[in-house]
Amino acid sequence: MSDRLPGFSTLAVHAGAQPDPTTGARATPIYQTTSFVFNDADHAASLFGLQAFGNIYTRIGNPTNAVLEERVAALEGGTAALAVASGHAAQVVVLQQLLQPGDEFIAARKLYGGSINQFTHAFQSFGWNVVWADPDDIASFERAVTPRTKAIFIESIANPAGSITDIEAVSTVARKAGVPLIVDNTLASPYLIRPIDHGADIVVHSLTKFLGGHGNSIGGIIVDAGTFDWSTGGKYPMLAEPRPEYHGIRLQETFGNFAFAIACRVLGLRDLGPALSPFNAFMILTGIETLPLRMQKHCDNAKAVAEFLAGHPAVASVNYAGLASDKYNQLARKYAPKGAGAVFTFGLKGGYDAGVSLVSKLQLFSHLANVGDTRSLVIHPASTTHSQLDDAAKVKSGAGPDVVRLSIGIEDKEDLIADLEQALGA
Repeated sequence: MSDRLPGFSTLAVHAGAQPDPTTGARATPIYQTTSFVFNDADHAASLFGLQAFGNIYTRIGNPTNAVLEERVAALEGGTAALAVASGHAAQVVVLQQLLQPGDEFIAARKLYGGSINQFTHAFQSFGWNVVWADPDDIASFERAVTPRTKAIFIESIANPAGSITDIEAVSTVARKAGVPLIVDNTLASPYLIRPIDHGADIVVHSLTKFLGGHGNSIGGIIVDAGTFDWSTGGKYPMLAEPRPEYHGIRLQETFGNFAFAIACRVLGLRDLGPALSPFNAFMILTGIETLPLRMQKHCDNAKAVAEFLAGHPAVASVNYAGLASDKYNQLARKYAPKGAGAVFTFGLKGGYDAGVSLVSKLQLFSHLANVGDTRSLVIHPASTTHSQLDDAAKVKSGAGPDVVRLSIGIEDKEDLIADLEQALGA
């Protein structure tokens, strides 16, 4: 191939992959093995000492997973990536490198309900403290910064509301505070938004959603932008100080602009153990090959459905940044010009009971707790994904009692609209 930089669709099919050197297989094989043979004792010692790259044990790395990691890193514009067992696992591994007991991180209040629960409750047992900020009020991030702040966490497109976060504005706050910006890019995928282009230092995904795209495999991934200097200010000893388990290596010094990805692998994945199955990596790789085609269809369908709902008498409000009337439309035009995503919410005039009733009457939409499937999905967050929150917190996170969340698939839009019409009419 020439020296020109491949386009997004080409990278989605080819990045990280080559024909198998032994068999000639064109599709990336599933290396379904726990461990790998060393060439000799010196080779084994160099791998365990981080003096050479290679395969040791599938909990730490696997050739199928490596293709997935290289592909997503290429699509996001990062220097390296690490695949793990789920999106939640990605968040744990990332923050383990950054936070010590008693430290804080700032998170946007509009997040997936599972992340709110993880940050509020599960992370307390590690001594990691979350401080909430309002993504519609950038100054709230600045006010939340303290000497204990070690990171800022946002979603590019927030779940469930579908609102767009001003990544560049939050990045400016993070730079001023001297901390990395972590962006969950699950709902956008790099086809719609590449957070690193707008100042993100770390990107995470639930691979389960749009990247895999078919609702058949769970996974997560961490992408290192290679943009943050971990040695500044003495805030990040996991990366800047000598590591006793690796004979005093300083990861920042040794690995430079992909040190964070290495830390996540050799200090996080190695010891915490949330390894991604090579079979799931294979399934997700297959899904990524059609990501550009799927995401455009998702977005086109979502806009058509949102426009229909906006004109329905039973609907009180529609929150979709792709609508010209939506308050996030200007941010959508800036960050996601190809489409505002496929996940959004709408409010019903009948409130909580109407939301619960609607999901039971839909026939083509599947009522389940997932997004990013080829199939269209529906859920009532207040009674499910956000049920652990009190009413005030539900409203703040975009999951009020009247709210229904849709994840629009790639079916014919006319069929989706007809299903919603009959359920709303009933």
